[in-house]
Amino acid sequence: MHLATILLNANAPLITDHTWIFFLVLVIILFAPILLSRLHIPHVVGLILAGILVGEYGFNLLERDSSFELFGQVGIYYIMFLAGLELDMGSVKKYGRQGVLFGLLTFGIPFVLGFFSSRHLLHLDTFPALLVSCIYASHTLVSYPIVGRYGMGRHRSVVVSVVATAFATFAALLILALVVGMQNPDTGAMAWVLFSLKCIVYMALVALVFPRLGRWFLRRYDDSVMQYIFVIALVFLSAALANLAGLEGLLGAFLAGLAINRLIPRTSPLMNRIEFVGHAIFIPYFLIGVGMMIDIRVLGSGLSTLWLVGVMVVVATISKLAAAGIMHLFSGKNPAQLWLMFGLTNAHAAGALAIVMVGSSPEVGLIDPILLNGAIMVILFSCIISSLATNHGARKLALTDTTLDDNRGSYHGKCLVAYSQEDNVDVMTQLAILIRNPYIPDSLMGLSVAFDDDNGEDQYRKGKALLEKAQKTAAAADISMATLSRMSTNVASGILHTIKEYEVGEVIMCLTDRETGMAKSSLGNVINNVLAGSHRELMIVRSIVPPGTLKQIVVAVPEKAEYEVGFYKWLEHLGRIGEQIDCRMTFHCHPATMNYIKGYMAQKHTNVRASFVEMTKWSSIRQMAVGMNEDHMLVVVTARPGFISHTRAMDRFPQILSQRFKQTNIMLLYPDQWGDPMEELTIFAPNGKAVTVHPKSFSGWISLGWRKLLARKYTLTKKSRKGQKKSSNKASA
Repeated sequence: MHLATILLNANAPLITDHTWIFFLVLVIILFAPILLSRLHIPHVVGLILAGILVGEYGFNLLERDSSFELFGQVGIYYIMFLAGLELDMGSVKKYGRQGVLFGLLTFGIPFVLGFFSSRHLLHLDTFPALLVSCIYASHTLVSYPIVGRYGMGRHRSVVVSVVATAFATFAALLILALVVGMQNPDTGAMAWVLFSLKCIVYMALVALVFPRLGRWFLRRYDDSVMQYIFVIALVFLSAALANLAGLEGLLGAFLAGLAINRLIPRTSPLMNRIEFVGHAIFIPYFLIGVGMMIDIRVLGSGLSTLWLVGVMVVVATISKLAAAGIMHLFSGKNPAQLWLMFGLTNAHAAGALAIVMVGSSPEVGLIDPILLNGAIMVILFSCIISSLATNHGARKLALTDTTLDDNRGSYHGKCLVAYSQEDNVDVMTQLAILIRNPYIPDSLMGLSVAFDDDNGEDQYRKGKALLEKAQKTAAAADISMATLSRMSTNVASGILHTIKEYEVGEVIMCLTDRETGMAKSSLGNVINNVLAGSHRELMIVRSIVPPGTLKQIVVAVPEKAEYEVGFYKWLEHLGRIGEQIDCRMTFHCHPATMNYIKGYMAQKHTNVRASFVEMTKWSSIRQMAVGMNEDHMLVVVTARPGFISHTRAMDRFPQILSQRFKQTNIMLLYPDQWGDPMEELTIFAPNGKAVTVHPKSFSGWISLGWRKLLARKYTLTKKSRKGQKKSSNKASA
């Protein structure tokens, strides 16, 4: 009796307890990448191979039960959602046509070669041959997590490949629907019209409603758990609606990522949480589940099966490589781009599984068990080849596209955030994360200064609480933040001492109504004293909504701003903001200044959606209040008194701020106004008389009677103390 029980349970999995199942999966997720990394095998391949070993066709340790189906479904949705979420929409606009062209190639070539090979080499009938061709033509971004590890998610080749994936997968699934529909004699013209209408209504709903709903929620609820749950709920709502429309849920997840792409900056805490959960649990679960479906014993079933598997694997691989090669001939320069595009578009997983499951169902019956095994082997080999090619291409591109100048960045100092109000901690920290130089370690620092009086200890404790909250926000984005809490008899002096002691490059401070309430013509004593005591870049911010929910940034730039030392520094900071939150950026500036801004943005930040408006009079900034709402931020690039781009109209801006921009997101930006590159400046007056001034004595120009000179046209040259060599300041900038 005991022997009979053993024989009956011979095919049962060894581990059935749910606790041990989950523990074993976690062990695989933890150790498979570690062990295989020593063999230089990508972690994606390691997880698939681990799934083969523990599955039914390996050592039969685990059964591919409903938990693997559920988590695996979430995992493939997660991959497609991240692909849409991490896409740079500026790059999509720029490279969208190339993506569609690559989509035509990576769909058309495999489909045509697959159909003819299935008909003439495998001797399949027409409809099964069409389904096999759809398996070849579709692909899944299984190796996309590798791209994220190398930070190449916004590279041109990746953007083109992701757009091509959406196109090819949609086309393959559409043909699948057509083939299945032809098998049903009751399917008529009205059914196809209804299908088209449902697809149009669904896409319009996601494109129009999801961004507005997401912006509304993220502005009103800042709890991290609620934000994450809301975003994932949108993903599954989009997938469910896609199924109702007759499409696959993975396309719905991809569209959800595109819809809320601009609401979640890539360096935000929310993005870090989304990526962390996906890469830690759901995506590995999906990869292990794919491996558990693969039966490598098929390779030993006979010559006929081996021939079928060989033909399918070779055709699927060669056709995708041919498509990537043709695309590379037209647009590629670096061979690594060829391998990256081939790797991203070669893996057959979710789309192929969907086609196989539909085609092998009793209602359709177009794919027999032998063909099913061949398709499973295509999934195995394509995932391995895809991971190796993607890893090779991404690594090579990461090495060749990163130069020393890129790593060095535009500045070397820390980004200091001076906290004073609890309700602005998250917004100011998020803004600092956006502008910080990612290539400089420990570039973010928080500061709280308490006034040393009878209530000093209480203020000191409150300041420590603000810094702890800021550290949590930065840590959620996987960024370390140093903090400093100090007491001083003068708050501005505490900030100024910190700037000098820690070599701070720029300072972010908060502009609140309580600071400007006493004097409408002043920004407040603390801000004024910091401005007067430091020449570092200072950003005074009043943000009503989180930066990621902004639709447009309007930048007012004064005439002759290009002559300031910190011109390219603040321009780099605004470019980083515009790139990461992917909002429109409109520069109002003088025509002469406009040329410098256009040139820099075209060279350094090509993905920023920048537009330009001529502004010859600084007083016209009043009219910018018209049409400004909570979706906009006004950035006013101003200057300290006595400097090159400063005008008297700037002194009246605090009054304009309190009158016309009460409910507007504001950033007052005071650029660096002396720096190491500029040691001496020679000013040439219209009459030809020249005066050499040291930058540190700029404030002395007023006492020398040069205020009228500053209001006129002049030229500037930089003179080195050592070489006494003159050169144009424009050229040096």
